[in-house]
Amino acid sequence: MAAAASSTDRPGALDITRRLTEICGPPFARLAGPADEVAGRPARWVAVPGGPHAAAEVLRLAARHDLTVVPRGAGTKIDWGAAPDRVDIMFDTGRLAGIGHEPVGASTAEIGAGTPLRAVQATLERTGQRLALDAPSNGATLGGVLAAGEAGPLRHRHGTACDQLVSLRYLDADGELVGAGGGAEGLELARLLCGSQGALGVLVSATLRVHAVPASRIWVTRPVWTPLEVHDLVRTVLAARLDPAAVELDLPAGAGPRPRQGGRAESMARHPSMTGRAATGPARAGTLVVLLEGGPADVAERADRMVSLLGTGATASHSAPEWWRRYPFGPGDTALRLEVPISDLHAAVYALRDAAGAPVPVRGSAGLGVVHAALPGALPVERVASILAAVRGVLLARQGRCVVVSAPEPVRRAVDLWGELAGLARLRAAKEHLDPHHRLAPGRLPGGL
Repeated sequence: MAAAASSTDRPGALDITRRLTEICGPPFARLAGPADEVAGRPARWVAVPGGPHAAAEVLRLAARHDLTVVPRGAGTKIDWGAAPDRVDIMFDTGRLAGIGHEPVGASTAEIGAGTPLRAVQATLERTGQRLALDAPSNGATLGGVLAAGEAGPLRHRHGTACDQLVSLRYLDADGELVGAGGGAEGLELARLLCGSQGALGVLVSATLRVHAVPASRIWVTRPVWTPLEVHDLVRTVLAARLDPAAVELDLPAGAGPRPRQGGRAESMARHPSMTGRAATGPARAGTLVVLLEGGPADVAERADRMVSLLGTGATASHSAPEWWRRYPFGPGDTALRLEVPISDLHAAVYALRDAAGAPVPVRGSAGLGVVHAALPGALPVERVASILAAVRGVLLARQGRCVVVSAPEPVRRAVDLWGELAGLARLRAAKEHLDPHHRLAPGRLPGGL
């Protein structure tokens, strides 16, 4: 932090502080402190503008003085992705909050980017509505969910937050307020900003579709032991056309082939590479869970059919399992996201196990082929790099990818976080068009953009 502190002593630093204070108000602009960093990169100032006009003024000030701006919501994913090249102004969206006044029963809602998602849901539930969003980050803001491209179990039926966008408002690098939506071209631009980590524009508000709160929800749970078993069960679930709202998987680190009489393990013959590992300790079951939503009678009937379909060990409950909407990684872990066609998800998990030398925790949307995994933070950088190379080699042939979501700083500095990215040229063109001077979160995007 010493380098960051000395940088504020350069000529003009006090003028920037004074001007930010004039724009945001005395309690809402300050020199950055030790906790104000983005993926380990310290900020110089923190600004918390009170509305779109003040937010625009912050960006105009940054443009005049060639300062970089990195948005922050609740900070739940502030360590995701690459560290920015520089963080001059940390732009806190906390006061860009609130829900637009819409008629009761309206099919959309405009929501400020800094609004906590749980506050949105609590407000909408009073009118019997909800956003079909259940991002796992506790306390996340809507803007943070959009900027990180985050999604939870409900993405199976409803898609991600970006898929549910009707329109959004954002500030460009020069501080101009722009509306995106209302047509195919505008919606394409709006969705381009999703997952951009604030590097293409600063989100001000978003309009999303709202849905009626389902009258009944039942979670059907089935123990599972191997990725191949999960593959077969997911295929059965999807073929049954019982309209699941979510199909989620939890495979803990100790999950392995189910023991059979005589000490043999299920699926060993079909996957001989796992046989040596199966004998290292007692197997722990994972869990496959199918969420069903709708009217009480309809959901009860579909749940009965799903229990019969999943077979031995399947049960139905009106409450979610403890791990529901939680990532399998914790602070200090190297967190991975695997995306692969559902028919190849088992191959991706086996490849990760083989590369790591043992099962690792895997959790996520098995019905879509999007899961997260955790590698221990203590793994040497070279070991992490070799695991990534092996897994990406398997996924490349299956039109899949493996992304490092977050990692300890030595790993983040040394490895390629994204792997091959087919849309890099399009992303580079968007960056050059929307932020040609690279003032918005420079370096946060793939390719150092």
